[in-house]
Amino acid sequence: MEKKCKSIVWFRRDLRIEDNPALAAAARDGSVLPVFIWCPKEEGPYHPGRVSRWWLKQSLKHLQHSLKSLGAELVVIKAESTLSALLDCISAVGATKVVYNHLYDPISLVRDHNIKQKLVEFGIDVQSYNGELLFEPWEVYGDDEQAFTTFDAYWEKCLNMQKEPVSHLPPWRLASAAGMVENTSIEALRLENESEKSSNALLGRGWSPGWSSADKTFNEFIEHHLHNYSNDRLRVGGNSTSLLSPYLHFGELSIRKVFQNVRMKQIVWKNEQNTVGEESATLFLKAIGLREYSRYICFNFPFTHERSLLSSLRFFPWDTNQAHFKAWRQGRTGYPLVDAGMRELWATGWIHNRIRIIVSSFFVKFLLLPWQWGMKYFWDTLLDADLESDILGWQYISGSLPDGHELERMDSPQVQGFKFDPEGEYVRQWLPELARMPTEWIHHPWDAPLSVLKYAGVDLGVNYPKPVIDVDLARDRLTEAIAVMRGKEATGKAASTIGADEVVFDNSESHEKLDVSKAVAREKNLCPASSSHDQRVPSLRNSNYGIENRKRQKPGEDGRPLNDNLRSCNVGDQVSKRDDDLCSTAESSSSKKQMTNSRNSFSVPRNCSSMSTGTPYPVHDSDELNYSWQEEVGTEEMSSKNGTNNLQISGKQIIHEEKSSSFNL
Repeated sequence: MEKKCKSIVWFRRDLRIEDNPALAAAARDGSVLPVFIWCPKEEGPYHPGRVSRWWLKQSLKHLQHSLKSLGAELVVIKAESTLSALLDCISAVGATKVVYNHLYDPISLVRDHNIKQKLVEFGIDVQSYNGELLFEPWEVYGDDEQAFTTFDAYWEKCLNMQKEPVSHLPPWRLASAAGMVENTSIEALRLENESEKSSNALLGRGWSPGWSSADKTFNEFIEHHLHNYSNDRLRVGGNSTSLLSPYLHFGELSIRKVFQNVRMKQIVWKNEQNTVGEESATLFLKAIGLREYSRYICFNFPFTHERSLLSSLRFFPWDTNQAHFKAWRQGRTGYPLVDAGMRELWATGWIHNRIRIIVSSFFVKFLLLPWQWGMKYFWDTLLDADLESDILGWQYISGSLPDGHELERMDSPQVQGFKFDPEGEYVRQWLPELARMPTEWIHHPWDAPLSVLKYAGVDLGVNYPKPVIDVDLARDRLTEAIAVMRGKEATGKAASTIGADEVVFDNSESHEKLDVSKAVAREKNLCPASSSHDQRVPSLRNSNYGIENRKRQKPGEDGRPLNDNLRSCNVGDQVSKRDDDLCSTAESSSSKKQMTNSRNSFSVPRNCSSMSTGTPYPVHDSDELNYSWQEEVGTEEMSSKNGTNNLQISGKQIIHEEKSSSFNL
């Protein structure tokens, strides 16, 4: 390739210098113009949430500084069309090539396909690379050339595939492509507004975005925490996991580097007969595999962001109960472990993977709420919101995957509480109104004697809610719903040509979409959907529990939480007025002195992954919550917006189309 080539390096979720194949290829070929394009319009309902946008802003600043030190300025563009922005950059510097790293979520898959086609039509050379995965999704298929639909089979195939480790060293120097390109500031992207800054300020005390911070966090984990990961990961409080998921989502850390380093540790510990270390490494590698699998599923079944992978779930009678949905997201279900998790999520943008499983299982199995609602809310609120991982996690919990949780499986939050939070410290941290409850009652206060409740200062139904649904009633409702689903499924099979042995079915055409838009509209009249009001959760005066510092401590340092107390509120004579005693759990005590009203301290966007080194899970600037995702990203509408074949086509089909053209994925 000639050395005078001018390349546009299109950064997306690959915000790193090290092991960035697109950047490395462009640097070898000649001069480069690094570009980041912010086009919220093209994100649709999957516009990043508040905390995700905060992370993106900090990461972009870090990348901008790194590129500048290498000799190239990062061009930041806010655009109405990514294609138009790229064409403007090409024209400004006379570029002949565009390079970028692959994304695999259904929205990016279709958008990137369109952009490639258009650029090739204009005579631009387009090259895309794997900067996100160990194996491309189209490289891993069974002997029958069909996609795997169970994780174990997929991951076994991956581990047995022979592939030389590849790592792209960061360039020593970048030759900047000459030309005048209109560049905007990162601040001008408005990734955070004024009302969000007070809440976001706490995030910086717990996290350090940026690729160099990612590298430090990973090195700290692998040298000092990986060995005991198999045991530590079971603790729901503290920094018990790797804390790498946000870095991996934004591409600040190379997954190849993570895999190769952990694999080496696994081999060393195996040779040393260190069973604890070997088990920890094996479990961590499985977590990496689950992240890979989430991309694999989305690539091969692009409809999974809104419809179940298994055909039977399209008959499930979901209960679109807005009051239950609101109680869940506010942390007012009456089940302490669930409520603690949801309040931590809102306050910090983070919850342990085990808590993600517990709150999502409660959402689906106890409340019978549509899993898509929960997935969308996680996308809105998680710091490490990741569409592919969120899809896999929620489909896994709802029994939508062939190897997922059985739909009949109902885990009691009370039992889960004593298993994963035996002393109740996690619940006390996030539910200060239960701080004085004895440990034996902390996970089921409704069973506690009145004398115990009175001593603990708990008035059920007043300062802490009664359970929104009884366990036995929830079990009966789930059993009845499953019976209805199976009855409808049997009727549907009898009236169609669907084979009895079919497992996975693209049900995107026949699926009955949940009509939630009317329900959301009704909620606006019954209970305000204003995000700042909706997410204000109760806390007690003078609480000693604060936001936890997520940064890894150096060896020997005491990993103490931040000293900020939860913002308190008067719970005296007015405690029965629920809408008046709602306070933000993420307000610092210092800001409390300066602010007399924290009503707008959190601005919930409309429109949230986590690897968490466990089973993976995963906004417009608006005051309204909107979960009518079917209308916004329905398959037919998505196809018309992008002007291409609709999302029923798999990623594999797109690849085959492009192999017949002048460029390859």
